[in-house]
Amino acid sequence: MNRDMPAIITRIWHGTTAALDADAYLEYLQQSGIADYKNTPGNLGVQVLRRLAGDVCHFWTVTRWDSYESIRQFAGPDYDKARYYPEDARYLLEFEPTVLHCETFEF
Repeated sequence: MNRDMPAIITRIWHGTTAALDADAYLEYLQQSGIADYKNTPGNLGVQVLRRLAGDVCHFWTVTRWDSYESIRQFAGPDYDKARYYPEDARYLLEFEPTVLHCETFEF
């Protein structure tokens, strides 16, 4: 690893909703998870990817962080676990237990 490059960690979460709930879930996501991401020190940004596939809609939240410690402030000590909110049960078709963390390099 190049020690001159700043460490950036990307956290990727995936979830699915019914296609009919896609817009409502995106709005809810902005009020819940995205708001929490943006209010956590060390968060460097958030993107939401959305893809309709028939009657299912896939969502990925892609967040960038300055450290694993900052991610712990958002997700808790077991930061590889996905973090869910009370109303997620209204929209999500399943609850994936974990997220993906990647070292991120920008050139």
